[in-house]
Amino acid sequence: MAGMSSAARGARPGMPEEQHDVDMGRTSKILYGSTGIQYVKCGNILWLNFEKGSSSCTSSLNTCLMYAPRIYTTISGPAVYSRFSDDRFHACKEDVKFTWVRALDFTPNHSFGKCSTIALVLDEGAPVSFILNSLPFSGELGELVISSMEFFGPSSKVVPLVDCPSGCSVSYEVLFRLNSLVHMGKIVAKHVNADLFKALEEIPVHISTRIFEKMSKLEFTCYGPLQFIQQEAQSRNRSHNALLSSKTEGEGKLMMCYRIHITPSKIYCLGPEEEVSNYVVKHHKQYASDFARVTFVDEDWSKLFPDAISARTGRGFFSQPLKTGLYYHILSILKEGFCIGPKKYEFLAFSASQLRGSSVWMFASNDSLKAEDIRRWMGNFEEIRSVSKCAARMGQLFSSSRQTLEILPRDVEEIPDIEVTTDGTKYIFSDGIGKISERFAKEMACRIGLDYTNPPSAFQIRYGGYKGVVAVDPDSFRNLSLRPSMKKFESKSRMFNITSTSKSQPCYMNREIISLLSTLGIRDEIFELMQQDDMRELDEMLTNREAALSVLGKIGSAETKTASKILLQGYEPSLEPYLLMILKAHQDNRLTDIRTRCKIHVPKGRVLIGCLDETGELEYGQVYIRISKNSKEQKDNCQPYFSEDNGTEKTAVVVGRVAVSKNPCLHPGDIRVLEAVYDHGLYAKNLVDCVVFPQRGERPHPNECSGGDLDGDLYFITWDEKLIPEKVDSPMDYTAARPRIMDHVVAANFNEDCLI
Repeated sequence: MAGMSSAARGARPGMPEEQHDVDMGRTSKILYGSTGIQYVKCGNILWLNFEKGSSSCTSSLNTCLMYAPRIYTTISGPAVYSRFSDDRFHACKEDVKFTWVRALDFTPNHSFGKCSTIALVLDEGAPVSFILNSLPFSGELGELVISSMEFFGPSSKVVPLVDCPSGCSVSYEVLFRLNSLVHMGKIVAKHVNADLFKALEEIPVHISTRIFEKMSKLEFTCYGPLQFIQQEAQSRNRSHNALLSSKTEGEGKLMMCYRIHITPSKIYCLGPEEEVSNYVVKHHKQYASDFARVTFVDEDWSKLFPDAISARTGRGFFSQPLKTGLYYHILSILKEGFCIGPKKYEFLAFSASQLRGSSVWMFASNDSLKAEDIRRWMGNFEEIRSVSKCAARMGQLFSSSRQTLEILPRDVEEIPDIEVTTDGTKYIFSDGIGKISERFAKEMACRIGLDYTNPPSAFQIRYGGYKGVVAVDPDSFRNLSLRPSMKKFESKSRMFNITSTSKSQPCYMNREIISLLSTLGIRDEIFELMQQDDMRELDEMLTNREAALSVLGKIGSAETKTASKILLQGYEPSLEPYLLMILKAHQDNRLTDIRTRCKIHVPKGRVLIGCLDETGELEYGQVYIRISKNSKEQKDNCQPYFSEDNGTEKTAVVVGRVAVSKNPCLHPGDIRVLEAVYDHGLYAKNLVDCVVFPQRGERPHPNECSGGDLDGDLYFITWDEKLIPEKVDSPMDYTAARPRIMDHVVAANFNEDCLI
């Protein structure tokens, strides 16, 4: 720790003339300027102490941080608008003619990124007593001897990174995991020396991996990693079972993924961790270790907000935002890549979900395969002249999916879209939806581990350049019937990938839906009563087995299977400690959702995937909904909203008025009130756990719901009379704006166009 502190101490003489604000957490800041430290508050601090000066050393304030501080700098000038210049800040002693924006590490050696302990040297005559009295706790250690040492490799775009010393050679996985342990504070960087690397050279990789996994679970920092590794290696060599490399169950659907978090000051190596595979990585499985998922986050791993990258410094609608140093830092990483040991990672592509989470896929190019080769293999994107559309098309291949088998072109037919033009606007009722034969659907269900005799009614797929949903049609003879609206680009790939299937999902309201329903006349007392029912059942789940099963059934995730199995064996929650611990975790999670997101369960409702009425029987304003009944619905034989329900069937057709919406919903017209009907033709097609929309009318109902379509969107459905408004607003116009068209082929210059 002392050696790491020296880097921060030595950084102060190299500070620029302008002020820098170092945010140590939500409530803690240290302000640098010509007068030294102005104020210090506690927040992102593990411990803090004061080193008293003597004749041989100056006074300093030593601070151990949980994560790197946020750094700010001042921007001033005649065009800069400060939020502190408003009249309400008239109590300020002086006019504020500058504004704070996020900045990068200003120290010469990236000290804030490399260090977890910072020594703040106090100028002679600094008001030490005032500083110490302002702290919630402090302690005097006396004199500390701090030597200047360098444990990390040469400075680069990302720090800190441990590299293999000359004369030593270890596998990349070992080097990556070693960096991960340093970044997570499990070992100290100065202990990662040549002796440690030489010891790792003699240990098989799979044993080193298991040792590192054990070290990652330590609740403290290991200050003797060499001895720890040697002892673990000896004990594992004595165990024959430990030498056997275990294979992951479900090897076909999972992959080991390297994950990297990059903050404004630091890098964190994570994993490799198991996650659902995607088609690109699966196809290039011999180079799987060269793929990495890179996420840009703030110092505390929270979401990086837009104002940290692009800050508004001027007034007026046409004022241009200022791109901060953080913007150019991220841009340089994406354009030029970065190195970890022998591998240099380059930008590859990103999916839509990754873009929302500030993530991208990067690839370490080698002599046999480069990032550009992978993009060329994905498909032909030369006809796409929109940068955003080209990026989205590439990203669809990175969706988590299950690979099944290759389908020959003769087993695929193209069927026409169902279109209508209303007031000059063309609408596609069949946007993103196709058909799959019943025989082939059963085969696919078997391949992904589902019941062969009862396959899902709809599959969300990726097939070559096609993307969307295929619904089971007993009358279809071809394996696949795809529409032009599903085709996004040309591709030679014939692999059939399944991303998800139709299933019964519990229905929840959120803030947006509650706000819109309230706007449409639903009384607030109804939401309060439903929330109270939710809270009451959550209280009972820790003592009542039936209540616990009911709550777990509502959650409906894979994480609830273990607890549900234990409960079904007859165990009571209050008598089984392990079961009680699991239930408390689920209870805490649900209470957090209710408190932060107003996530209230709707018993009379489902979240279902959208499909199209291929029979053409449904009229505009009608929907067909057939659901799998849960245990509570199967016990209740008197349910007027289920057609001809005698309690013996496991499925039921909903009839009557229903409210339909799709998240995110922001306009009152996004909530549609439709009539759920029973249709013999659709019942014969056995479409279960999906909402079937009509192909008639002036405008598709999915488009009326937040501009949705049928390529995999999930729809909020409720038949609860208390939640169905009497009147609805007209739907909003969701006609897409014309995309920006480039005058050249985007795919040929993808990196430059995508990263401007």
